[in-house]
Amino acid sequence: MRQSKLILPVIVISQFCCTSLWFAGNGVIADLSINFNLQDTALGHLTSAVQIGFIAGTLSFAIFTIADRFSPSKVFFVCAVIGAIFNLGTIYEGNNLISLLSLRFLTGFFLAGIYPIGMKIAADYFNKGLGKSLGFLVGALVLGTAFPHLLKNMTESFSWKSVLIATSSIAVFGGLLMLTLVPDGPYRKASKRLNLLAFSQVFRNSKFRSSAFGYFGHMWELYAFWAFVPIIITNYNAKHAQIDFNISLWSFLIIAIGGLACVLGGYLSQKLGTKRTAFLSLLFSFSCCLISPLIFSVENDLVFVSFLLFWGIVVIADSPLLSTLVAQNAPNEIKGTALTIVNCIGFSITIVSIQLINVMQTMTGSNSIYIILALGPLLGLIALRKDIKRHPSKSKLP
Repeated sequence: MRQSKLILPVIVISQFCCTSLWFAGNGVIADLSINFNLQDTALGHLTSAVQIGFIAGTLSFAIFTIADRFSPSKVFFVCAVIGAIFNLGTIYEGNNLISLLSLRFLTGFFLAGIYPIGMKIAADYFNKGLGKSLGFLVGALVLGTAFPHLLKNMTESFSWKSVLIATSSIAVFGGLLMLTLVPDGPYRKASKRLNLLAFSQVFRNSKFRSSAFGYFGHMWELYAFWAFVPIIITNYNAKHAQIDFNISLWSFLIIAIGGLACVLGGYLSQKLGTKRTAFLSLLFSFSCCLISPLIFSVENDLVFVSFLLFWGIVVIADSPLLSTLVAQNAPNEIKGTALTIVNCIGFSITIVSIQLINVMQTMTGSNSIYIILALGPLLGLIALRKDIKRHPSKSKLP
């Protein structure tokens, strides 16, 4: 498998390049607010617009089984180019809130042809060790998500538009890499026809349902945490006048460290088991949600940032593992559609949690609002526990 040694790095690099489109708006939200007279709630709305677009995209891709009927690499490339164009449209000086929301929605729509398609491509190449492979892949997503914050920190002396130009440019580059260097994988089983029933078929398997529900609980917490990391740091700065964190840099570090967690989680799962490792990650992130109100009162900036870094690790480490369980329990001929369906529902859930936090922040101004994120990991833990009771001989959990 000499070819496979090159394939995984190419998929990972392509995924990183293209998913940088995801939080490009968040990375320059302060500049967007100033230039387009946006209100404080714009962060939540712009983030949700991307998520809603992604949901619409994944739903469309799932209904028409795009990932299984067409070459995944070609789908990835086309979506990368179109997504980059809509991301670039954000720099237009005549934009207003409606046009910005529309552009972020369309960017999210075509991200549906990047993230789940990237996982589908990996599954087509790596039958064994899929958890480790998806660990690298989701790690690339995490770095891509965090990258705009780093770009913003690095380009303080340049126009905010340079961040959007850079993310669009590398997205096109990532799409070209996938198109030219990653042909259809050896384990790909193409679907010969349109299967409108695939959406319901996959949930008939109890093990698939358990893995999917674990993923849904994880998603309730993940993107709300990522979206509000800059706000969490800003609020801590405001409460402790003697402390002044670099918000862009620390936002990048807190989100980006999750990329390393995904990779390490993939290796750890080979020793502890995929489900056990995912369970532990959910348990730790659940604990972080519960502790979060207390951390704002800590005067020690090292303790505060260490807590956020740890949260950034455990909030994402289970993602590739849960996606692995989903892929392993889906029929080969609709594996891509199954991954897309789960992504669609999972990201629909993120809209609710992001908007809920957005509303609670506006209404209360309290730093205790993040405790509500514990609901997701809790439900995910329950779902995985139920599957253990059904299949005790095939699972190992604490």
